[in-house]
Amino acid sequence: MPDRNTTVRRRQKPAKRFAANAIVTAACFLLFAPAAAGQQLVDKIVATVNVSTEPDCKDNCLITYSDLVWQLALQPGTPLANPSSDALNRALRLIIDQRLILQEAERLPTISPSADEIRNARDTLVKQFPSRAELQDRMTRVGLTSEKFDQILEQRVRIEKYLDFRFRSFIVITPKEIEAYYHDDFTPQFKNRNPGRIVPSLQDVRGEIERTLTENRVESNIDQFLDTARDRADIVMVSPV
Repeated sequence: MPDRNTTVRRRQKPAKRFAANAIVTAACFLLFAPAAAGQQLVDKIVATVNVSTEPDCKDNCLITYSDLVWQLALQPGTPLANPSSDALNRALRLIIDQRLILQEAERLPTISPSADEIRNARDTLVKQFPSRAELQDRMTRVGLTSEKFDQILEQRVRIEKYLDFRFRSFIVITPKEIEAYYHDDFTPQFKNRNPGRIVPSLQDVRGEIERTLTENRVESNIDQFLDTARDRADIVMVSPV
């Protein structure tokens, strides 16, 4: 999921506030309760997403501080020592968007990820780091276990499959749209980047242009979907980051 620079709207319907707060209070107690005398607190709830409307509220509606630092750990080149408020808030906005999509995706059991799909997602992510050892070191530094790592990958694959099903599979790019993009966008951009070179023919780049237009349409549709989802969501900021 891309890190969209969006504003999270805090909306909580009065009739649902008591139920939501009750769940948050109980969850906070579980998160903060020490396992032994003198043990330090290890986590806190940062935000909730539709906590009053999700019947099986687990990982898809509570966002903890750990979720934020785990997100940073899985982003290559992102500093982990004393993360800034800006970095944490960017991670928070991204995770809120992920939760909104995940809540919809989990209503479609037919798109459940397979073991091979999760394994492929793991391999793809590992390749983004200089080495597997560096990724493992980052995970260790933020307390991200292998079990939790696999759960995050499962959620990401589920989100991607939902987006493919919901948006990409229904997009049709017409020949007229491809031709217009070739003349109005591709050709001038190619000439600007490659002065003196012969512009490839439309036939040679038709597939590339179709993929570009498809991804642009998908991105636009996802943005519209998330704008609507945020407007309708009950998003509560529990603790500042």
